[in-house]
Amino acid sequence: MVPRAPSFSPWFSALAAALLASSFAVPCPAQSTAGRVLLVVNDNSSLSRSIADYYARRRNIPAKNICHLKAPTVEEIPRGEFDRQIARPLADFLRKAGLEETIYYIVTTAGVPLKIAGTGELTGNAASVDSELTLLYSDLHSAKPHSIDGVIPNPFFGRRDRPFSHPEFPIYLVTRLAAYDFDGVKGIIDRALAAVNRGKFILDLSDPDDRQGNDWLRDAAIQLPKDRVVLEDTTQPIWDQTDVIGYASWGSNDANHHRRFPGFHWLPGGIVTEYVSSDGRTFAKPPDKWIPSRAWNTPWAWFAGAPQSLLADYLLEGATGGSGHVYEPYLIMTPRPDLLLPAYYSGRNLAESFYLAIRSLSWQNIVVGDPLCSLGSPPH
Repeated sequence: MVPRAPSFSPWFSALAAALLASSFAVPCPAQSTAGRVLLVVNDNSSLSRSIADYYARRRNIPAKNICHLKAPTVEEIPRGEFDRQIARPLADFLRKAGLEETIYYIVTTAGVPLKIAGTGELTGNAASVDSELTLLYSDLHSAKPHSIDGVIPNPFFGRRDRPFSHPEFPIYLVTRLAAYDFDGVKGIIDRALAAVNRGKFILDLSDPDDRQGNDWLRDAAIQLPKDRVVLEDTTQPIWDQTDVIGYASWGSNDANHHRRFPGFHWLPGGIVTEYVSSDGRTFAKPPDKWIPSRAWNTPWAWFAGAPQSLLADYLLEGATGGSGHVYEPYLIMTPRPDLLLPAYYSGRNLAESFYLAIRSLSWQNIVVGDPLCSLGSPPH
């Protein structure tokens, strides 16, 4: 099997150029400044403190933009502990510092709890800590907090023609600096600062069927420069690619996906997104011989409660950022690659690119990486 670049008619190529020029190339100078970032540290975690110290120095985050919490160091916490030890202290910090409007990006660090236990299904109240924190802005400006049952529509979703700003978009864009260990996070930060707009976007369909997730991957291919796209639309996964700047696939939900690592050489700034229900469930490192799968009937082969692939493995291999899910998100709420990848290619930063592509908040999504990471303008 030889991966191939997509074949487009001249009409499609013209459409792609027009879409990129008119829909994604939005001037946004203010969004890339360190003064827009609120850095969240859990003082009870030595890992969180080390990450925060390194990121603050590398990005010159002002001291007044660093919020110190004293929260549990476990990955999953009850809703009451989230409210008392994370959401409420963060809200108080923003108010007292007068930063409610100034801050656009909240950066949590490994050691800050990852997910909130609760009920499942579409009407449930289990969620990621980070997705709940996106709504802290609207909660600060409302007489009562948002509903925790089910999803809240993301007002920034699909708004590729608009720069992110307050109060037009009454949310914070929350990303997390996390990996298997401190060296892994340090690598993410360093690679973000070295990002350059070159390399290939790898789009891997699980099969040639016209199901929704595959359609989004095909649409992403149409909107990106065809000489920078590798579109795999057979039943075979794509492995061992060089100079990867973006990757979107079905991950372990692809029946033929039998490797833990894709064997990519990642460029600085490379990002990943998958249609996988639990790829952000943990940042604990699996045994070296563990292989992700779809084997839900063999719990002895699972890791951290599921058999599915893990976002942190891509970060270990060399990706600079990515998205994941702490619990079942349903396909419609996973990031849309046809919104994410063209936005990132056009020069939007990592945080804006991912949140443009995420339909709902108060949900299961996490975004990992430096929010300010940007490839810069496309080469001419």
